[in-house]
Amino acid sequence: MMSADFPQCWLRVLLNDVGEIVTGKTPSTKNPDNFGGSIPFIKPADLDNGGYVTRTADTLTDAGAKLVPTIPANSIPVTCIGNLGKVGITNQISATNQQINTIVPSSQVDYRFFYYQLQTLKPWMQENASATTVTIINKGKFSKAPVTLPPLAEQKVIADKLDTLLAQVENTKARLERIPQILKRFRQSVLAAAVSGRLTEEWRATQGTSLDSWQQTTFQKICREITVGFVGRMANRYEESGVPFLRSQNVRAFRYSDKNLLYISPAFHQEIYKSRLEPGDLAIVRSGAPGTTCVIPKSLGAANCSDLVIARPSSNLLPEFGCIFMNSEVARKNVSDNQVGVAQQHFNVGSMKKMPIHLPPVDEQSEIVRRVDQLFAHADRIEQQVNNALARVNNLTQSILAKAFRGELTEQWRKDNPELISGENSAEALLERIKAERAASKPAKKTRQKRTTA
Repeated sequence: MMSADFPQCWLRVLLNDVGEIVTGKTPSTKNPDNFGGSIPFIKPADLDNGGYVTRTADTLTDAGAKLVPTIPANSIPVTCIGNLGKVGITNQISATNQQINTIVPSSQVDYRFFYYQLQTLKPWMQENASATTVTIINKGKFSKAPVTLPPLAEQKVIADKLDTLLAQVENTKARLERIPQILKRFRQSVLAAAVSGRLTEEWRATQGTSLDSWQQTTFQKICREITVGFVGRMANRYEESGVPFLRSQNVRAFRYSDKNLLYISPAFHQEIYKSRLEPGDLAIVRSGAPGTTCVIPKSLGAANCSDLVIARPSSNLLPEFGCIFMNSEVARKNVSDNQVGVAQQHFNVGSMKKMPIHLPPVDEQSEIVRRVDQLFAHADRIEQQVNNALARVNNLTQSILAKAFRGELTEQWRKDNPELISGENSAEALLERIKAERAASKPAKKTRQKRTTA
């Protein structure tokens, strides 16, 4: 039978009922002899990927480990300061820093079962954390975390099922996470085909033209103007609203981003009108991600900028084709080869003017833009489907864990194996064995003998 949230043959216990809680500590960093040995020193970042902690950024020497609490293999460290609830499993004697509390499970329980159960503890930890600037669950509170205790045989069955199911989930997640990189390569191959003429090879045949109609030229010859965004101090020039003022972070490949967009006054815009942006301009990043290009949309209206190269296409260059070219590997290599500066390299107006381009006739540029838009839209749809699938997969892990700790994964197993969840095999009997083990492991109290007088 099932109670409200777990089977009646299970017990609700506290975390310190099923193991010892150990709070980590950092040995003195002033003594280099404490670090660089073979003993893993676990910090929160080492638990980012969950599972067995096979590698840590820092290690301790034997001397360093003697100064701090150590934990055996198959212990479960949990982050309890800051980013709460990250969980792992040790595979050898280890130590942790003070941001981590570790449960060293009793030998009477299956440590994998509690590793998985502690992955569901984050909401409880967030709810019970101390209300300070940095969230904290101290050892006392962590020790009182509520957990379920099924019979040992059922713990093993649940852990085995979760090993299998969650490995399948992780494999699916890994495959999905590879797809964006595949799509990135696909987009670059589309751009390479677009600027080389391969993308419209069949189209040219239908039009009775050839690649000979393409013109080898430079951007200086096909732009009305190439200039640079405002260069100067801006500390007191920004306004709450007014004329949009773009910086490099507002230019993404093929699109303008209004994230962290700043504004200047109309008067200052007129004062630095040379660095204005007009609809159809190519905005090209100078430093950081040099060469990244977007077309300024009509919807932006009057705008200005800094740290951007501005290319204003003539009638021989469609802005959208110029954007395709500038975001291709051909242009990116040219940008990389022609950066200037010592402290911080950047792409400048002179290099942009000299940028070579194999330019198709305008009608073919238009066909290239249409085909690239179509192929990119297809890639975008796939990427959105992948992101949706990833969100479902991420939710699936918590869904499977929730079912496991409500007893739903083993409902039929309990019906088939009543002898393994009752009597000496019951959760109650298991809890008594854990208590007996703990009592036996406690050092005997020393008694002082009374002095006798002669």
